[in-house]
Amino acid sequence: MNLAKNKVNTPIPPEKGSFPLDHFGECKTETKEYMACLAVNEGVHRNCEELAKIYIACRMDRGLMAKEPLENLGFKK
Repeated sequence: MNLAKNKVNTPIPPEKGSFPLDHFGECKTETKEYMACLAVNEGVHRNCEELAKIYIACRMDRGLMAKEPLENLGFKK
């Protein structure tokens, strides 16, 4: 006897919506620097926070995501 309920999970959209991918590599340098920092620091984001800010700013400046204060994205001033 199968006791599992046939429950359908309704997908929930991302809080900030979707954003365009960087098809033209406009922030490629920033991405590589941030990813290299994460690799060196064994994935510890806190050690790469300044590079993350630079990467996010690049995306905002090029219209790849909506502009908003970095504090709203979890960064400290």
